[in-house]
Amino acid sequence: MTPLISAIALHALLGDPPRGEARVVVLDATTLLPGERHDPAARYREGHIPGARRFEIELFSDPEGGGLPHMVPSQGRFARLIGALGVDNDTHLVFYDQGGLVGAARGWWLAGLFGHDRAQVLDGGLPAWRAAGLPVETGEPAEPQARHFLPRLRAERLVGLGDMVAIAQAQAQAQAQAHAHAQGQPGSSVVIDARSRGRFEGSAPEPRAGLPGGHIPGSRSLPFGELLAPDGRMLPPEALRRRFAEAGVSGGARPVTSCGSGLTASVLSLGLCVAGLPTGAMFDGSWTEWASHPELPRDQGPAA
Repeated sequence: MTPLISAIALHALLGDPPRGEARVVVLDATTLLPGERHDPAARYREGHIPGARRFEIELFSDPEGGGLPHMVPSQGRFARLIGALGVDNDTHLVFYDQGGLVGAARGWWLAGLFGHDRAQVLDGGLPAWRAAGLPVETGEPAEPQARHFLPRLRAERLVGLGDMVAIAQAQAQAQAQAHAHAQGQPGSSVVIDARSRGRFEGSAPEPRAGLPGGHIPGSRSLPFGELLAPDGRMLPPEALRRRFAEAGVSGGARPVTSCGSGLTASVLSLGLCVAGLPTGAMFDGSWTEWASHPELPRDQGPAA
């Protein structure tokens, strides 16, 4: 299954699904990025894709994440919450955003992390749906019938702080020994950071008070917006592959996506999949977790 679906294709799927096609559940996964102030739930009630249900990113996060935002929930929590939305292991999931695709990408990534591959992102989100002249509905949805979802955690798609320390040390050692770039060697990892270049380089402040700027040593900058066209849709696969190659994703290296708190990193993970590249893993704690440990090294300025 391709990771993206167009508005027209989704409308056709909802209106007249092919015989034998899985039940489709559409989820509005809109969430707020730092600095945003609107209410996604209120906007959902003002207009959403008919039949769509709200997928609250904050609910689908670990409530005991040690003060870190948006950390991956337990398997049990994810299964209980997604089942309450009427989703089982045979459901065809489509995530969308009211604008852009950050929340939708996070929802798609979480579904894959817990073993559900029958999931897609609406390319261009609700604006693309509206631009196609398709209908929206208002108000709250009907209460869905709860279903049973069996999670199958793919732990290899998740990287923790200890793993990131080892990756950064391996990259530093390779550079110090003047070996070939670690990013291109089989078995190595290349860390790509979805934050703005200013935040990556430490020239722009972090949105979280008291958090220092900069980046994980050895990581590369690839702002998530560079994967998107002006209308919010994702770039074509060949353009995405060029962007990732420029960021150092090449050879046999495993990509590890990172950002501020695990949201926009999901856009990079989605982009890797659309580009036909290995999706690798995500550093879920991202820069918020790394920079919260003053003993860990931080680099500033452009990537080396």
